[in-house]
Amino acid sequence: MRPQNAATIPLQVEVNVQYGEMDGADSHELGKDGEAIAPAGIPPESWQQWFHRWLEVINPALSPIHAYELSLCLTSDEGIRALNAQYRNLEQPTDVLAFAALEGNFPATDEADEYPLYLGDIVISTETAQRQAQERGHSYRWELAWLAAHGLLHLLGWDHPDEASLERMLNQQDHLLSQIGEGWRFDLPAIAPDT
Repeated sequence: MRPQNAATIPLQVEVNVQYGEMDGADSHELGKDGEAIAPAGIPPESWQQWFHRWLEVINPALSPIHAYELSLCLTSDEGIRALNAQYRNLEQPTDVLAFAALEGNFPATDEADEYPLYLGDIVISTETAQRQAQERGHSYRWELAWLAAHGLLHLLGWDHPDEASLERMLNQQDHLLSQIGEGWRFDLPAIAPDT
């Protein structure tokens, strides 16, 4: 539980954005400077701002110092297929995987008052996201953000074992995306959670 004065503690969020395979092999184009080109033109700073805003909105009250850390890996179909096979015994790519660090009851430690709480890892297949964006008639950028919000909710313990919980989760994702700002929404079609 967060201390009483948690509202006065500024939220801190650190997002480690990786482009390419989880093993370090790069599957994305490189720019002239040798740096990976951000998928859909979304730089790491934008991911950082979006996750910060989403955690402000959700206000999970899990860290006594109001500090969180997570990792986001934007990979290929092959990269996510390998993870899906290893962790879910499914030999196929998927759009997003979330590996929550908070699954289980861990005893509180003194370190919780000193370091950001590590929420876990979100892995998104950029190839699947691009296909889904085309199939669903919205932007690739929107699809990536939608999947990242979905992954974050999983890291925070949300799940969708039935239609009712899936609808609640999709509504929350829609709410999170609406919080990113009006400049973001120029390419967002109105999409109902059940489509």
